[in-house]
Amino acid sequence: MSAANRLTTSPSAPDAAVEPPPYIGIDVAKDKLDVSRSEAADAVVDTFANDAPGIVQIVGRMLAARPAMIVIESTGGLERPLLEALLDDGLPVALVHPGRVRYFAKGLGVLAKTDRIDARVLARFGKLAAPRLREKRSKTEAELRDLVACRRQLVTTRTQQSNRRGATVSRAARKSIDAVLATLDKQIASLDKQIRALIDADDDFKHLDKLLRSVPGVGPTLAATLAAELPEIGQADRQRVCALVGVAPFADDSGTTRGKRSIRGGRASVRNVLYMATLAAIRCNPVIKVFAQRLEVNGKLKKVGIVACIRKLVSLLNAMIRDGLTWQELNVVKKLANNH
Repeated sequence: MSAANRLTTSPSAPDAAVEPPPYIGIDVAKDKLDVSRSEAADAVVDTFANDAPGIVQIVGRMLAARPAMIVIESTGGLERPLLEALLDDGLPVALVHPGRVRYFAKGLGVLAKTDRIDARVLARFGKLAAPRLREKRSKTEAELRDLVACRRQLVTTRTQQSNRRGATVSRAARKSIDAVLATLDKQIASLDKQIRALIDADDDFKHLDKLLRSVPGVGPTLAATLAAELPEIGQADRQRVCALVGVAPFADDSGTTRGKRSIRGGRASVRNVLYMATLAAIRCNPVIKVFAQRLEVNGKLKKVGIVACIRKLVSLLNAMIRDGLTWQELNVVKKLANNH
């Protein structure tokens, strides 16, 4: 047999194994970004400056690597330039809570904590925990989120200064605190106007605000907070939305023992505003009021009843936004009106 025939009849070489796309973890610090390209414990970690040129380098490498997922911890805003740059280029990014990642690391037996170790753990977290991918938000959404967060911080500062004034004896000190309070009131009022103008200028936000504000007990602060900080409302089922808010009861059972259910986690900033709105709804919202009265008759503790009312309110708001209904169009509201 000739060499040509041998080449023709010989079995073809097996295709080279295709490597799966990598999971990448990026630990964010003030001055640097540590990037781990593999979930392996001995993965190499590259370090980049946390500035515009460093972020451009990382984005270029991520586009070339075509990762399955890039995992970043939320670090109070330091991660936002990197996050937005990655999302702008259509890369799959998950923004995760540091507490979840730390528990995950301890579960793996990783007790040491450094930036390089954290980058490796984040990559493994992405592969094993499959966190939800982040969606790119519009500039309007990002601006609304910043305005709502700034307002919340100023309100917290105003409360602290007001409490401090009540414990201050010196007239000069009280005068200084009064000046600070006046400035804070002015800034909060200005933010309220900016938030209102931003919502009115966006058709989607304006429609969402109209639906939410139709609910007795829901005011402009809660409507803006939900629009800015709970974008999942109306897009997910009620169990997940309640868990995101932090009012979903979690089981604590073992064998035949049935433990006490309790709430944990969630977005405290959203839950705090919902708490105050629910207190108002218990007084003025006919559905929530009847629900709270029934819980009280059944012997529920007051705080347990309030949390249950928050969960009820969130579920109703979620259904309204999902179906595009106002409060008066909900079946539960119609039935209550017919019964009266």
